[in-house]
Amino acid sequence: MDVRRAAERYPGGDPATGIDSLHAFSFGPHYDPDNLRFGAVIACNEERLAPGAGFDEHPHSHTEIVTWVVEGELTHRDSAGHETTVRPGDVQRLSAAAGVRHVERNDGETPLTFVQMWLAPLEPGGEPSYEIVRGIADATPYAVPEAAAMLHVRRLTAGERTAVPDGRHVYVHVVRGEVRLNGDQLHTGDAARITDAEALDAVATTTAELLIWEMQDPGM
Repeated sequence: MDVRRAAERYPGGDPATGIDSLHAFSFGPHYDPDNLRFGAVIACNEERLAPGAGFDEHPHSHTEIVTWVVEGELTHRDSAGHETTVRPGDVQRLSAAAGVRHVERNDGETPLTFVQMWLAPLEPGGEPSYEIVRGIADATPYAVPEAAAMLHVRRLTAGERTAVPDGRHVYVHVVRGEVRLNGDQLHTGDAARITDAEALDAVATTTAELLIWEMQDPGM
């Protein structure tokens, strides 16, 4: 298990325009050849947008983009004609496939924080697609078959224990709170990259929220 601390993430964004970003993997000008991906996960970005701030239209391709809002509301528009508001508890996925453009903004009056995770698909190309699941429950994993991955959301109270899925690669991101995992204390923004995960539990030491990627493909 490889624990990466919140303080080790690469800073980014454009604070002068109300955009603050933290990148868990090699990203943009922060090139790190030893930190390009883990399993299918190639990016895990925490984005903070001030009211009125956002990312103007920009392109993506050959990427599965999954977004989890922590607080506030995210406005999404894309070149395929989708326009939605993503709220805490929703899972949004944009399959960029052969190419798509989108806009992400905070059109609300309060700060917006969201975690966006990019996964590499098993096969490049295809037609872009979009999906949003409102109010996903802890007991309902969200499948991304294009990347042979499954997202598990865990919301825990202090002292509560939850099983970490077994998997060839498992990526655990602490959205908020603190948990103990395999002897390590993880805090908000910390992550654990686990290879050949088996029979592991996470125990919340405070109220906590986790995003857990389960990736089974042995070829990754």
